[in-house]
Amino acid sequence: MNTAPQSLAQNPVDEQIYRTLPAGLFTIAHPTPVRKPSMLALNRRLLAELDVDATWFERDAALAILSGNARNAVNEPIAMAYAGHQFGHWVPLLGDGRAHMLGQLSSGNGTAIDVQLKGSGQTEYSRRGDGRATLGSVMREYLVSEALAGLGIPTTRSLAIVGTGETVLRERALPGAILARTATSHVRIGSFEHAAANLDASAVKALADHVIARNFPSIAAATAPYAELLGTVIERQAQLIARWMLVGFIHGVMNTDNMSIAGETIDFGPCAFMDEFNPRKVFSSIDAHGRYAWDQQAQIGLWNLTQFAASLLHLLNDNESSAVAIAKERLAEFTPRFNDAFSTGLALKFGFARSTPETDACAKRGLSLLAEDAVDFTVFFDRLTEVLRGGPDDSLRSLFDRSHGIDEWLRQWQSHELMSKQDSGRMRSANPALIARNHRVEQAIAAATDEEDFALFQRLCDALARPFELAQENLDLGIPPSPEERVTRTFCGT
Repeated sequence: MNTAPQSLAQNPVDEQIYRTLPAGLFTIAHPTPVRKPSMLALNRRLLAELDVDATWFERDAALAILSGNARNAVNEPIAMAYAGHQFGHWVPLLGDGRAHMLGQLSSGNGTAIDVQLKGSGQTEYSRRGDGRATLGSVMREYLVSEALAGLGIPTTRSLAIVGTGETVLRERALPGAILARTATSHVRIGSFEHAAANLDASAVKALADHVIARNFPSIAAATAPYAELLGTVIERQAQLIARWMLVGFIHGVMNTDNMSIAGETIDFGPCAFMDEFNPRKVFSSIDAHGRYAWDQQAQIGLWNLTQFAASLLHLLNDNESSAVAIAKERLAEFTPRFNDAFSTGLALKFGFARSTPETDACAKRGLSLLAEDAVDFTVFFDRLTEVLRGGPDDSLRSLFDRSHGIDEWLRQWQSHELMSKQDSGRMRSANPALIARNHRVEQAIAAATDEEDFALFQRLCDALARPFELAQENLDLGIPPSPEERVTRTFCGT
């Protein structure tokens, strides 16, 4: 492997914050070089948002580093170690099996942003995996993460897609790719589980202190900073999961190693946005019992946070009983915080001027009607927004079997205090006209994989950045799938 000196490459991804953590929380890991790297996508929009000059990322030096063909000699890449509960089952050691942390990028406001390669080769934690990613899985993460960002939902972001010029063997030979992604933090609940189960108390404390200093500095001076850390993570997860559900997003694999301490969406595998509304909807091919269904995500979030709290017990109080009491008190905050975020957001989606028990009941009945007639979640709320703005309700009524009560429900909805037409922008801000529809994502992947055609991918990237205003030329991107286009299962790239 060639090593590019930092001074020569002028690499802005230079600092390696995680190298300050105790041994056992990471290992030095070098990406595996690839045959013929090519820059397939560079997220200039993200770089502009971070106030980072894109010039370096357009150079050969950047391609060499983002492909793993060169590395920063000053701060070598690492793979992070973590454990986790996968579908509820304890796995003592997982870790980055196909990812390499390059270091941190300083944004325009001085914030340190992680830059990680995914699909960049084997590490100590690969087990029997090849460490590679397919182009399709990388494109899915890029599109879905950018869709969430366009919706204003906290998420890791895709910085670049690098083609490897090599094939990856899955169900068939597929083109390989590497995703360069950014995050506020790559520390997961599973990172704390690993420290508590496999290392020692000092490692848990060091990891907690690191997260507080880097991500939540305002709580450092608190009387009980570790209890505040637990409470802060609980609050962020409650808000995040509510926001997922309000746009019909299903993460798909909410294992504890896939849940970010920073409250960002991370690890896009069998994730998807719902088309027709079904509270029990899953997309993962292995989630046979619906553990991670749309309506189970809050419950699983609390389950995951309970594992996080367990890893912090000795930091909460020296007395075990007292520590457990503190943990239970903070965990009890999750459900009311989630319920408040979800009910407030649902009232906004339905256009109610305020959330009351009566509007909650009306919203619940509306969702039941959606489920009964398998109505498209996004289309329904898009059309309801237009009805509030004074448009005709015929197009909304046409979505339903009229015998199921949509006429009666509309009369009930209109009997409540609704937002004014002048204030309907708030309702629109909760109801996108466009989501990353599964069939369009799959069409973009197929075109790129089979024909090296990235036109649809680029159209989706541009449109998903503005999901609340669908341009005339992009109306087709918002159309729900026909029966033969419907995607019922999605997969990760491992």
